[in-house]
Amino acid sequence: MLERLAQQAELTPTIEPVDQADQADVLARHVGRAILRSLRSPGDSDEAARLATVREVLDLLQATDEIPEDGVRRLLALTRPVVPGRPAGYPAGVRPSTPLADVALLTNAHGDPSLGSEIKAELDTCDGVDLICAFVKWHGMRTLEQQFERLRERGVPFRVITTTYLGSTDQKALDRLARDYGAQVRVQYDPRRTRLHAKGWLFRRNSGFDTAYVGSSNLTVSALVDGAEWNVRLSTATPTLLEKFAATFETYWHSDEYAPYDPDDEADRERLALALRAAGGQTPASLLVSGLDVRPYPHQQGILDALDAERTLHDRHRNLVVAATGTGKTVVAALDYRRLAGTAPAADRPSLLFVAHRKEILDQSLRTYREVLADGMFGELWVGGHVPTQWKHVFAGVQTLASRIAGLEPDAFDIVVVDEFHHAEAPTYRRLLEHLAPRELLGLTATPERTDGTDIRAWFDGRTAAEIRVWDAIGQNLLSPFHYFGIADGTDLTSVDWSAGRYSDAALDVLYTGNDARARLVLRQVEDKVTDPHTMRALGFCAGVAHAEYMAQVFRARGLAAVAVTGQTPRLDRETAIAALRAGRIQAIFTADLFNEGVDIPEVDTVLFLRPTESATLFLQQLGRGLRLAEGKAVLTALDFVGHHRAEFRADLRFRALTGAPRGRLARDVEKGFPFLPSGCQIVLDRVAQDEVLRSIRTHVAMRWPHLRDELRARPTDDLRAFLTDAGIDLPQVLRGTKSWTSLRREAGLLPGDATPVETRLTRRVRTMAHIDDPVRAKAYGRVLAQAPRYDELTDVEQHLARMLFFSLWPDGGGFTSYDEGLEALRAEFALRDELRQVVDLTFDTSRRSLVPLEGPLATTGLQIHARYSREEVLAALGYGTLQKKPSYFQEGVLHTTVGGEEVDAFFVTLTKSEADYSPSTLYRDYPISPTLFHWESQSTTRAESPTGQRYRDGTSNVLLFVRHERQGEFGTEPYTFLGPATYVSHIGEKPMAITWRLAHAMPSDLYAASAVAL
Repeated sequence: MLERLAQQAELTPTIEPVDQADQADVLARHVGRAILRSLRSPGDSDEAARLATVREVLDLLQATDEIPEDGVRRLLALTRPVVPGRPAGYPAGVRPSTPLADVALLTNAHGDPSLGSEIKAELDTCDGVDLICAFVKWHGMRTLEQQFERLRERGVPFRVITTTYLGSTDQKALDRLARDYGAQVRVQYDPRRTRLHAKGWLFRRNSGFDTAYVGSSNLTVSALVDGAEWNVRLSTATPTLLEKFAATFETYWHSDEYAPYDPDDEADRERLALALRAAGGQTPASLLVSGLDVRPYPHQQGILDALDAERTLHDRHRNLVVAATGTGKTVVAALDYRRLAGTAPAADRPSLLFVAHRKEILDQSLRTYREVLADGMFGELWVGGHVPTQWKHVFAGVQTLASRIAGLEPDAFDIVVVDEFHHAEAPTYRRLLEHLAPRELLGLTATPERTDGTDIRAWFDGRTAAEIRVWDAIGQNLLSPFHYFGIADGTDLTSVDWSAGRYSDAALDVLYTGNDARARLVLRQVEDKVTDPHTMRALGFCAGVAHAEYMAQVFRARGLAAVAVTGQTPRLDRETAIAALRAGRIQAIFTADLFNEGVDIPEVDTVLFLRPTESATLFLQQLGRGLRLAEGKAVLTALDFVGHHRAEFRADLRFRALTGAPRGRLARDVEKGFPFLPSGCQIVLDRVAQDEVLRSIRTHVAMRWPHLRDELRARPTDDLRAFLTDAGIDLPQVLRGTKSWTSLRREAGLLPGDATPVETRLTRRVRTMAHIDDPVRAKAYGRVLAQAPRYDELTDVEQHLARMLFFSLWPDGGGFTSYDEGLEALRAEFALRDELRQVVDLTFDTSRRSLVPLEGPLATTGLQIHARYSREEVLAALGYGTLQKKPSYFQEGVLHTTVGGEEVDAFFVTLTKSEADYSPSTLYRDYPISPTLFHWESQSTTRAESPTGQRYRDGTSNVLLFVRHERQGEFGTEPYTFLGPATYVSHIGEKPMAITWRLAHAMPSDLYAASAVAL
């Protein structure tokens, strides 16, 4: 490599260290290539010389692999003699044309074995089959009937995943596969979710020589025999690809998205028949049952968990859910009500008032609640002449309700749900909200920021309880994918007036109106990026009324029908313009802060950002106008015209909101072209726009420490929360490296004197407190930090928790001879104790997970299932962390210990082994198969029959699973989420053992969504 680089003197190499987790694979490939070159060299031209070389290498590695004395041979097959009464063996003489350990590209070309013949041979020589394809056809299935029959005779497990996509699957084929050949079949029914276009076969073998085919072929005659299909054959030569295939298939198989199909179940047969006819256009969708699955999608489960945490952890009962239109807000509200109602009989369910401003919304919402509750008699309408008779579960129009509010007792309803809560500042809504006093108030909105400057979160103590993120909803096919283009427009904004965190609207209106060069750029980019501007339906967000009218005139002059709609436009004219856009009679509406909220135009397929939008929330609201799914809309095109901004402008906020990228990775994602977006999405920045965005990100993502110090000097305070809010920054920007809130206050002159040695040492440990998310630790740590009691003044439970705090601050014991000595040193640090207490309060205040106490003999550990813990806290809780056996000594991923007479195996799992953005060689070792099943690889020396392997399998030890996504996070070393007890299900292989564990409690939905192989 170095020689080849030297020959390319005109090129500059980019070199980086290989991550520790990837080194074994990288070095093995390097050595493998070197060995191959040696074996092909003239010096090793005969078999004896090659064998001698190989034996020498194996001896050097102390490997146990044997080389036969009588030459190089290849194992072709393993056959079992046919014995009466036992399952049939593999057919004699049958094997794929491609050797089992080889890879190949099959194209059905002349000289290639046909895919069909290879699949037949694979079926006859395997011990397990997994098939995934978009559709299964009768004639394709029929070509493999003999092989399928032999699979059934041999008792080979056979699993099939398919879909109702386009109505192409033949139900008769699935019936035959399940009934006659023993296949287990799962079907994706949801017509909104057409992501499954995968086609692949996985053939498992007890010998370990698994193979797979991935490509373009469904189970059809043309695919198997004579179609111009391309399929890649995988083998043990591509282990990471086989592992990914197996892991992804297993995740799909255990997902609620794929429903089991039993041809002998009449309900299954009818559901599949109706779904196939509807997908094929034979049955109008309106004639079908909605198909609403009462089990939530992962993103909806996350909202339900957050709501539960708000109520149970924080005792908050006024909660706001923010979610884009079309992502299932009403479904979430209905599922939340079902959870609150519990198992109560219908007559005893809590009373409910659901408020909306249109009868159509109320009709649909009532239907949703009835389906979720499986109760067709649930609820009554109070709108448009409908009057309730039971008054227990009422779906009311806001105008109707407002006119009768005086006669309604404030506590008449246990639960009040207000849809489209951004209307809350309207007089009718305000009177209603001020009058009612329900046990639970739930607000639903897509737009928390209103154009009049008010923020509806004031009704909820300034909080948003939960939010469906844009990238989650797109990944779930609930919103349209987008193509976002950042285009530099050359406008200098550095001298434009700036106040209250935004540019002056009036100044921007003047700057952009009449700017013909910029307008021509906008037109050129529209013509370049949009498929056909004459059929587009675009919304353009402008700086002011004059700017909107100017842009409409510019577009009309180019032959594109366009109008300006602003706050000055009469209501009837607005409605006419919207109707014309939806119908395609006009191509664009230009507006000044009018369509940010409460307007639903699913047909919009182009969004033009013609002014800088400072608020990330407002930016997403504007983008969201085009993210609704609509017939014939493949993608939303978003054109953002980027000027040269003032230093105060926060470009980083919109891209974090748009992509979900963590703060530390954002600049790298911009440079690499955003490689980790939801399927179908793109973000493309031209060179100048990219430079502008990177400049802004690097300015604000790591705001300079001197700037923070000056901010604090200008507005002195000892309240960390208030400073973060006033400065518009997040906690990681204060707790970074060796800095903390205490050191910032000291540098700002708010604390006298110099830092003590204890403060200097502990300052870098403050950030280890930024994950406390359970009330037990929050209360105990808070007491120790606020009151600084002596160790012997604490109860046994408090001493246990105090040790967890102690080792969080001093993992190496701090050189102290007793815990009280350490607490005594902490007692003198008033400022630092106050900071630690504030950090604990801040982080617990934002916790959004429902927790479950660990029960049984291990309850004394104080561990809470689904809470997050540092390694030091876990070790202290399990008795490993003592002044004699310090947590800093522990370097393994598995702790085997005894707690209260109980054997415990604690597994510390980091899902992303490599710090590289993407490392396929390490991705499929430890991962969740489903929310309750977890795949884990043991240490490399563990055999199934060893004492450790037997302990894992026979359940004599309490297995506790602690999992984190990555090693490093915003506060340095990432804490682990405690997934709770796990029980053995099965394993494959040994050294290492690949074990599937069953969790007693389902994973937190946010962690599962972030770490699942596929969703």
